[in-house]
Amino acid sequence: MSSITMEATTILPILKKKLAFLSGGKDRRSGLILTIPLCSDQTSMEELGSTLDYLLGIPSQKCKARGFTVIVDGRKSQWNIVKTVVLMLQNVIPAEVSLVCVVKPDEFWDKKVTHFCFWKEKDRLGFEVILVSANKLTRYIEPCQLTDEFGGSLDYDHMDWLNKRLVFEKFTKESTSLLDELSIINDSDKTSPLDKDKPADWTFLPSFDPETVLQTGHELLSELQQRRFIGSEGGGGGGQGAPAWCPMSEELLAQPQVMKLLDSLREQYTRYQELCRQRNKRTQLHEIHTKVMQVVNWFEGPGCDQLKTQWTIGDSIRTSQALQQKHEEIESQHSEWFAVYVELNQQIAALLNAGEEEEVEELRVLQQQLSDVCYRQASQLESRQNILQSAHCFHSTAQDLSQQLDSLLGSLCVDVAPADGAAIQQSLKLLEEKLKTVEGSLQALREKGQVVLEQMGNQPSWSEDDKETPAEEAKENIQHIQAVMEDMQLRKQRCEDMVDVRRLKMLQMVQLFKCEEDASQAVDWLGELLEALLKTHLRLGDDSQETRTLLDKHRKFVDVAQSTYDYGRQLLQATVVLCQSLRCTTRSSGDTLPRLHRVWKQFSVTAEERLHRLELTLAFHTAAEKVLQEEEQAGGEELFEEVDTVGKTLLDRLTIPVIFPDGTEQYFGSPGDMASSAETIRERLLLVEERRLQLQEGAVLQKEEEELEHQEAGLDVIGEELNEGEEEGLQDEELERGTQDC
Repeated sequence: MSSITMEATTILPILKKKLAFLSGGKDRRSGLILTIPLCSDQTSMEELGSTLDYLLGIPSQKCKARGFTVIVDGRKSQWNIVKTVVLMLQNVIPAEVSLVCVVKPDEFWDKKVTHFCFWKEKDRLGFEVILVSANKLTRYIEPCQLTDEFGGSLDYDHMDWLNKRLVFEKFTKESTSLLDELSIINDSDKTSPLDKDKPADWTFLPSFDPETVLQTGHELLSELQQRRFIGSEGGGGGGQGAPAWCPMSEELLAQPQVMKLLDSLREQYTRYQELCRQRNKRTQLHEIHTKVMQVVNWFEGPGCDQLKTQWTIGDSIRTSQALQQKHEEIESQHSEWFAVYVELNQQIAALLNAGEEEEVEELRVLQQQLSDVCYRQASQLESRQNILQSAHCFHSTAQDLSQQLDSLLGSLCVDVAPADGAAIQQSLKLLEEKLKTVEGSLQALREKGQVVLEQMGNQPSWSEDDKETPAEEAKENIQHIQAVMEDMQLRKQRCEDMVDVRRLKMLQMVQLFKCEEDASQAVDWLGELLEALLKTHLRLGDDSQETRTLLDKHRKFVDVAQSTYDYGRQLLQATVVLCQSLRCTTRSSGDTLPRLHRVWKQFSVTAEERLHRLELTLAFHTAAEKVLQEEEQAGGEELFEEVDTVGKTLLDRLTIPVIFPDGTEQYFGSPGDMASSAETIRERLLLVEERRLQLQEGAVLQKEEEELEHQEAGLDVIGEELNEGEEEGLQDEELERGTQDC
């Protein structure tokens, strides 16, 4: 590989001007063709010299030894410039130039040639110079080796060649530098291997990315091989037997150099990758060990200290919330280290799957140590969090229970002044519900307190060697929980006692209102009985049997009213006793008793009047029936007089109203009802009178009959006396006769 003294990037603007170029064509001696296309503009000899220096540094020495054929295209330039260029070739490449073909214009320079014959100067120049027209250039060079501006068929793209040259030089520079660096790195690993526990932070990286350089080289090689393949397939104008020709020879495109560099680079890069893998492995092991120790030291140090200082559970919701917030901050700090633990665990698991035997053992020890510490710390965090949550629930329940007890106590301290029994029942129901709620809350408080005590008793130890816990603080927490539960129990017991007293008082008040209500109801019932007595108890009976039935019903009716009156009076007496017990006066008992007495007196007067009327009626019907039923007058005129007297008395009584003790009057039923009853009495009186008349007529007839019978009896007596006189006369006569006979 030839050394390049000049890079295309240093003279890139000059190379873009295409002052000279190597098209890849060759002369009949296989020498490279160097083309210098001159133009009418002023050509800078310095730039042309730089271009020639760069181009002549590209071919190998072997290629240079075959010599160059230089084509100086002077068709668009002046003669003196052409001559200057030819003379410059003597100074730049005298030994490498074999032939210089100056392409002349068709019409000019003929006169000037005589003044300067290059062939005469061959010995002095060191190469042959010929003047030739473009159409005759094929005498010296095959058409397929000439570009199209000289009538040839060789394709040449100067910018494409320049871009490829830039890529090649960049690849060559980067790959050469990369090879040197990789060689140094690989050799340094052999001469001074890293210690197992020593970090590889000092290992430097190559200046270029090997992957990128390799990719660039492969792309360049593929492009070069493609151009060569196209060129060999395309052939040229050399005919059927012409040898295969490449447009860009291997010497110009440096394909072998690229391949050699790629092979060397792949070899060194493979070694470098293995070296990096080993170093990364050792570095990763060292980093994992360092991070594991950091995590372990933090958990066993600051993390453990943070939790050891957090043992209290607070004495209220506010303090427990503050402790929970503090614990969340501690958990937030721990979560960062737990994230590191998870990452380290994954890394260790990956290394265990691909690690060597001695590394696997070390990694397992590290993993076990890390897991033990992390799980123990996580257990402490979870235990502390559970205790704080349970304590918060306990304090919340205690606060709710305290508020419920305060509310219950407030209700008990307020005197009860309900309006009626329903309001008392509602108040008593609310009181019972509050007491039931307090009992439920106290039971919940006991359960939650027991949970807190159990959690504090089952709290895990900090480590295998440290099994002690802050006994004093734990004891204070237990005493606080027990004290709160005992205090709530005492408060609840006091409230229960007060509730019992209030319940008794409210039940008495309920009984009081019930008695008052029932007493008022008894008064209403008496009033209804009185009204029923006056409005519906009107019949007096059509005969003695019906009257006796009505009389029995009336007595039962009076007994019911008497029971109602006695019941109401007893209720009012109970009301007085309850009022004295409750030390209160009611609004209804003051007027209920007078109302009861007033109604009862009215009922008594009315019932007695009703009784008298029924008794008169019974006496009337009894006497009347006795009169009407007997054929003969048993009692004589006195019985009729009695019926008449009782009937008239009854009729008079029916017209008299009932006079109450307060002076008010009230009639039985309506006037029509009384008229109906009076009509019945009058009808019965008429019947009795008719019977009386009948009896009187019968008595007269009987008397007359008796007189007749008496007269007849007198006559019979007289007759008998006469007969007896006659018989006695006869007997006297007979006696006298007998006497006389004697």
